[in-house]
Parts: sequence; structure tokens; C-alpha cells
Amino acid sequence: MEFAEFYGTERDRCLRAVLAVVGDRPLAEDLVAEAFTRAWTGWSKVRRHPAPRAWVVRTALNLRVSWWRRLRREVALGEADDVPVAGADPGVDPRLLALLRGLPPRQREVIVFRVLLDLDTEQTARALGMARGTVTAHLSRAVAALRAQLVTEPGEGGS
Repeated sequence: MEFAEFYGTERDRCLRAVLAVVGDRPLAEDLVAEAFTRAWTGWSKVRRHPAPRAWVVRTALNLRVSWWRRLRREVALGEADDVPVAGADPGVDPRLLALLRGLPPRQREVIVFRVLLDLDTEQTARALGMARGTVTAHLSRAVAALRAQLVTEPGEGGS
């Protein structure tokens, strides 16, 4: 597959995955654009990666960490994780994005790689640099937390 075809078929999916983790559409778009730029410059290597889409998302999330560190040095941040999801993607339910933002970062990443990117446990473990059992544990905890939120949410205003 050539880079242009890869970009055309995978950009939106990668953007949704990154948006689910970062919760800010303009930031997600910047991170994905930079990750695809890096994929393009190293396409001969990236095309041979077992999961090029996961490579792009992981690169975007790593870029976010670098961006976050720079920002933290420049500005004292308050409760950054309490920022509401901005510019939600029509392909992803905004309530789900908000619930994902409530998960711990590693659980959120595992959900994104396993569910939104549709990678198996082994691919997710490789992409995130963790053991298969750790992926399974994070996934189990994340699903339980999301299920608990979804079950309690409808009854909160009705009783």
C-alpha cells in the first residue's frame, strides 16, 4: 500500500482514536497531522510495521506527552482532565468520549487501541509497550467502569 492510500483510508479512524484519548479536536488534529507527517517521512519502515495505523496513533499520543511537558513548563495547569470534550466527531458518541475522559490514561489508551482501532490483545500490547496480561487487566477495568457509568447514568435524573 502506498502512503497516499494509507492516509486516505486511515486518517479519520486515527483521528477518532486520538480524539477519544485527548478529548480536544484541534489538538487531536494537530497530533494526527504530525504523526502522519512522520509516517510519510519514514514510510519505508512504517509500511512494514505489523499495525501501521497503531503506529500513527501511538506516535500521536507520544507527541501529546511531549507537547504536554512543554506546556506544563510554560503554564501552571489546574485540573486539565476536567476540560469538556471540544469539537466532538460525529462518528463517536460525545457521551462515550466524555466517559472515556474519566478513565485513567492507560485504560483509555487500551480501549482506544482494542475497540476504536480494532487491534487484538497482542497488537495492543506491542503498540503500547505493555504485557498482554496488563492489556487484558486494563481493558477489563475500563469496560467495568464504563458499564457502571452507563448503568447509573439513565437513573440519575429519573428517580
